[in-house]
Amino acid sequence: MNCRVLTGLLRIISISLAIIFSHVVVADGVVVDKVYHPYVLPNEREFEWRMLSHQNDAGNSLGQRIAYGQSITENIMVEVYLVGERDSNDDFGLSAYEIETRWMITEQGEYWADWGMLFEVEKEHKRDIWEFTTGLLFEKEYGRNSLALNAFLIYETGSDIQNEFETELRLQYRYRWMPQVQPAIEIYVGEDYTGIGPAFMGIQRFNGQKQLKWEMGFITGLNGDNKDHILRLAIEYEF
Repeated sequence: MNCRVLTGLLRIISISLAIIFSHVVVADGVVVDKVYHPYVLPNEREFEWRMLSHQNDAGNSLGQRIAYGQSITENIMVEVYLVGERDSNDDFGLSAYEIETRWMITEQGEYWADWGMLFEVEKEHKRDIWEFTTGLLFEKEYGRNSLALNAFLIYETGSDIQNEFETELRLQYRYRWMPQVQPAIEIYVGEDYTGIGPAFMGIQRFNGQKQLKWEMGFITGLNGDNKDHILRLAIEYEF
């Protein structure tokens, strides 16, 4: 990588970090989850599984979600999720339903950066709590380097919750060393949570459009707790 490209990449990272830490964000709870990329493949179908384990001074919580998704046009993907969580009695059960739409606004490499949007509706199981999310997805690639930024505006409403707006920001720098192994650094920011940590991901391609993606990240909270660690795992099969 030449100095000009490296300087440009560092400038993007600096600007992104400045945006993150200069904004007054109002998200509550933990914001660690998947960092989205603004890409959709024509005729894409996928199954996805995610797991999030959070250990802090209050205890250990565990959440999982499974999903099926399918592209309905060349640049729009719709995905349906079932979300499960472990309660205080160590019983694991259904906690929410989600439907998510990703819109690839620009073709990959068409402009200086790649852009997309995310729209999501979530309903909590057995509770009148609805969550509506609108997200801006950004990605810039320099050679083997990639920088992805997600910015979300969330509105929560329902009879079992106070109506409010929230924001979340997620940042991922990834080095595409080889398709199967790509180390990364991730940053997550919300009102009551700021976390940073390493991540690893990869992709194994098969015949045609079939491919298997995996992700693993270990995020440490920077909020002053003695113990605040999150392990996230994800597996995605596209066909």
